[in-house]
Amino acid sequence: MRIVFSLVATLMLASGINEVFAQKKFELSDYAKFVTIADPQISPDGKSIVIVVSRPDYINNRFNAELVLVDVASGKKRVLTQDRYSVSSPRWAPNGEQLAFISRAGSGREATNQIFLLSLQGGEAKQITKAAKGVQHFAWSPNSSQIAYAVLNEPKNKAEIEKGFTAFEITNNDMFIGSQPLPAHIWLVNTNTAENKRLTDGDWSLPLVIPPSAPSSPFSWSADGKTILFVKVATPYSGDGQKRTIQLLNVEDGTYKPLTTRIKLEAYPTFSPDGSKIGYWYKSNNVNEGINELWITNTTGGEGKPISTQLNRDLYLSAWMPDSKSLLVGGHNDNKTSMWSMGLDGKTTPINLGNIAPSWSFWLDATISKTGAIAFTGSEPNKPVELYFMASSSQKPIPLTDYNSEASKLTFGKTETIRWENDGLQHCGILTYPVNYEKGKKYPLVLVVHGGPNAASIEAFSRFSQILANEGYFVFEPNYRGSDNLGSEYKLAIVQDAGAGPGRDVMAGLEKLKATGMIDNDKIGVSGWSYGGYMTVWLAGHYGGWKATVAGAAVTDWVDQYTISDGNVARAGAIGGSPYIGDNMKKYIAQSPITEAKNIKAPTLILANTGDPRVPITQSYKLYHTLIDNGTVAKFIGWQIPAHNASDPITQMERDRLWVNWLNTYLK
Repeated sequence: MRIVFSLVATLMLASGINEVFAQKKFELSDYAKFVTIADPQISPDGKSIVIVVSRPDYINNRFNAELVLVDVASGKKRVLTQDRYSVSSPRWAPNGEQLAFISRAGSGREATNQIFLLSLQGGEAKQITKAAKGVQHFAWSPNSSQIAYAVLNEPKNKAEIEKGFTAFEITNNDMFIGSQPLPAHIWLVNTNTAENKRLTDGDWSLPLVIPPSAPSSPFSWSADGKTILFVKVATPYSGDGQKRTIQLLNVEDGTYKPLTTRIKLEAYPTFSPDGSKIGYWYKSNNVNEGINELWITNTTGGEGKPISTQLNRDLYLSAWMPDSKSLLVGGHNDNKTSMWSMGLDGKTTPINLGNIAPSWSFWLDATISKTGAIAFTGSEPNKPVELYFMASSSQKPIPLTDYNSEASKLTFGKTETIRWENDGLQHCGILTYPVNYEKGKKYPLVLVVHGGPNAASIEAFSRFSQILANEGYFVFEPNYRGSDNLGSEYKLAIVQDAGAGPGRDVMAGLEKLKATGMIDNDKIGVSGWSYGGYMTVWLAGHYGGWKATVAGAAVTDWVDQYTISDGNVARAGAIGGSPYIGDNMKKYIAQSPITEAKNIKAPTLILANTGDPRVPITQSYKLYHTLIDNGTVAKFIGWQIPAHNASDPITQMERDRLWVNWLNTYLK
């Protein structure tokens, strides 16, 4: 027996079969193997990078995070924080001697986010803020002696509230607002003495972020430390977020003045390293639905000029290079997430990232050292996220971590880009093959439509798509007009055409896939979350042939979105003005999936969070009753979560399990 076993083992090694046995089918239980790497911050000298490393903790139902220092030359890692499951926003002091970060201070309901300082020479981190409402974000002064930070004000009528007088005004906010929205303002802390002082106050606010979205516009200090660039929003009510303008704050006396004469849509201002110029974002075509364009102006003020018009991509990164003559910019580009070096004249040089897609979540995580070195996190279609380093923008990325090496041993399906044309527009989408695909065999297909709609499906690692591929499905992730990967015209093509045009785009892509002969046309399902849920309900109501539908956090009624979501009145331009003026209500009805949802025949799983401010659950209730009343099989599952997306690992896994099980029930 030993001889036989030895012979078999030898043959296996020789034939490479051992490689197959080393791989394991990717299942939901394997989510525990995935490590999240985020917010890379490269040191001023470019020799080390600090990252936030998070691991799922299914016992306590949370993600445990720690700060890790990675040495660029050796790849050696050192954990900087101990016994702090909640850490975020690491930022180097400009002199490179200290690291500031945000962590929870206090216990239970009294715990708040505060700034801590850690010396790179060793020792315990020390807390330097005691903000009653917690710190939101911060930025170091150039001389490393001060930190400007954002914090919510205390209520003006705090004493009355404590006595039970809790009435407050509701204007442009979501339906789940529970108290008067509080404005955020700028404070300053001395890093040596821990002395804190207020710099700004008023009924206006710094930008307030409700996820999922890009982070709040960070502060930017001038090279001489005398001025801070910040974004001022007219009110703290979420629907007024468009009314944002860039301001120049005098640190010494707290006075401020606007950079331009505009009254809305400005964001993300940054001083050039030499202090001579300012870069900032402004929406193209002067509308909220436009792409983020990069503008450059002088520190004396004025609009300046746009420099990214020729590139024509929706930017989610613009970081100055050390020479103050160019910037690192990034965003979605066709089927990729790309980065470019952009000169002040707008000329761009693509950065060769190979198959690596920088991490993206309405923001692109990449930082630059004083030497011009670049650090970012990214993934490949069959390789989860890791940390990458580039000595300069002309060098190829080098991987510095292997946190997800265990997860990479799981079986993954092949990924490729497909292309098609519809209505004179060029489109692309991502197709993931079933694991162990056999040529000539037909497979069921699941559409997983991206949300946003200002987002994109690109060639990057997708955990959920790979779970479906391991279940034996083709997974089609189509881009459609309104996606942010093909420039201004493509993104704006969705305005006042929220469903019909995008629906035709998706169906044209699906027809191309059907023509390949690889798809079992009798086993096709459609699914998505948020705007992906909107597209799911639209497609299911306007086109037949679906065998299963999963509508997660689905926008079904634009009137509800305008009236009671966090974006509320900011949505008017996309649909056609206020629904309560003139005949505009007709536009809302025509573009709302609920109008034709009575036609849906496919068994439908509805998923929603009961306290979701982005897409209020009222719309899922409408969908459920429409389906049930018309005899369609439907199940409505909810979570008591006050957010658009779950932030705990158990709910994330549970959601995906319900999603996959529903598809398996009706497509297999």
